[in-house]
Amino acid sequence: MTGTDASPSDPTPDSSSGSSPETPSFRLAYVPGVTPSKWVRIWNERLPDVPLTLHAVTPAEAFGTLREGAADAGLVRLPVDGDDLSAIPLYTETTVVVVPKDHLFAAVEEVAAEDLADELVLHPLDDTLGWERPPGRPAFERPATTADAIELVAAGVGLLVVPQSLARLHHRKDLTYRTLTGVPQSRVALSWPAADEAPDLVEEFIGIVRGRTVNSTRGRRAEEKKGRKEQKSTGSGSGKPAKSGKPGAGSRTSGRPAARRGSTGGSARGGRSGKPRRRS
Repeated sequence: MTGTDASPSDPTPDSSSGSSPETPSFRLAYVPGVTPSKWVRIWNERLPDVPLTLHAVTPAEAFGTLREGAADAGLVRLPVDGDDLSAIPLYTETTVVVVPKDHLFAAVEEVAAEDLADELVLHPLDDTLGWERPPGRPAFERPATTADAIELVAAGVGLLVVPQSLARLHHRKDLTYRTLTGVPQSRVALSWPAADEAPDLVEEFIGIVRGRTVNSTRGRRAEEKKGRKEQKSTGSGSGKPAKSGKPGAGSRTSGRPAARRGSTGGSARGGRSGKPRRRS
């Protein structure tokens, strides 16, 4: 568990006061390879009084963490396994093949799936690409984790196909990676327990990951609250009537044109109306 910047001088609730002023907080789970740091920074700028706590989880743990209420939302990899969780896709990752630096593929910029036909390709149990049939020749045993598979690639046992973020996460000086075409790609999404309306803090984070401005991030609920306040203010009888409701008040839209229409004096537009009077 990793917390965002929290001040050690923050006051703690005083249980002796008889009240329980619970400080709101937001718990965000995230799977390996996903880097929420930019969104966390924006959260801290916009909601400095609401601490955000990060929970690193494995892909296998992610959805259970949300269902159990151990996190308010999570940055996960699609697909979501069930109708009890909501999700919005955020971005799609490039798929790469991890190879030793002295491998033939290291000399090219891009590799096609069929180029792996004669290669032993490792398929770890925590794989997130959802293959119908992985490329290459399968190993006798599947590594338990992507980290284990990386060690085997470094040992020259085989190659590994992963989302680019995982290749960066497990970077080693003796390994490199190249873009792989003709294969599935991993989609990263924000997920949370399904409900008629997402909780307020989840709505706030949705606004951040979607790039909304400070005002729009507050969502429709803030607008509804604002509307209720305005209705209450105007319904109390203390509000000032609108200017357009004051006849003869000299407003630009009603008072002055009316004065011109009823005037017998000359004006720039009424000059012609004065000629008949001079004949009499």
